[in-house]
Amino acid sequence: FKDASVMKKPKLSLKKKKTEKRKKKEKKKKVFLLLLIGLLNFGNYAFSSEETIKALKKGGKIIFIRHAIAPGNGDPDNINLKDCNTQRNLSKEGIKQSEKIGKFFRDNKIEIDKILSSEWCRCKDTAKFAFNNYKILSALNSFYDEKFAHNEDKQIHELKSYIEDWKSNKNLVLVTHYVVISAMLNRGVSSGEIVVSDKSLNIIGSIVTN
Repeated sequence: FKDASVMKKPKLSLKKKKTEKRKKKEKKKKVFLLLLIGLLNFGNYAFSSEETIKALKKGGKIIFIRHAIAPGNGDPDNINLKDCNTQRNLSKEGIKQSEKIGKFFRDNKIEIDKILSSEWCRCKDTAKFAFNNYKILSALNSFYDEKFAHNEDKQIHELKSYIEDWKSNKNLVLVTHYVVISAMLNRGVSSGEIVVSDKSLNIIGSIVTN
C-alpha cells in the first residue's frame, strides 16, 4: 500500500505542473488580447476623431453637445427655468470641460453658423463658457423629469423641422441634454461629449472631452 502511494505522487505532481503551465499560457494570451484590443480601439478612436474634424471643417454639419459635467440626476421638484438655484448646475470640472469644448473648436478652426442652447442653466453655461454667445431654442429642453415628459414628441418634431430647414456652409451647434440626443440619434452620450451628424442625422463621429 505504501509503495503504491509513493508511485502515485509523482504523477499527481506532473499533472499539477502541466495545469499550472497551461493556466499561465492562457493568462498570457488573455493579457495579449486585451492589450491588442486596447490598441485597436485607440487607433480607431484616433482615426475617428481625425475624420470627424475633417468633416467639421467642410461645414454643413449638425453638432450635438451634451451639457458639461453637472453632478446628480434630473432636477429638484421646485425647478424654475428662470432661477439657476433651483436646478442642477455645472461643477468646477464642468466649467473647465466647457472651456475645453470651446478650445477644441478654436484650435481646429471649425466655423460655426449658430450656437443654440436648451433653457436649462447647465446648457446655457456650457454654451457660455465654450463659445461666449448663444441663443435659446426650447426644442432642445430636457423632458427627462415627469413634469416635462409630455413635451417630448412636440420638441423632437420641432427640432427635426428646424434642422431640415437650416442651411449654411458652416456648422450648427446644439447644446442640449442626454434625452434629446438619445431621441434624435438613438445613442447614449457622456457629459460634454460632441456628437457630429449630417442633416439626415446620420452620425459621422464623436469627440469625448475630459
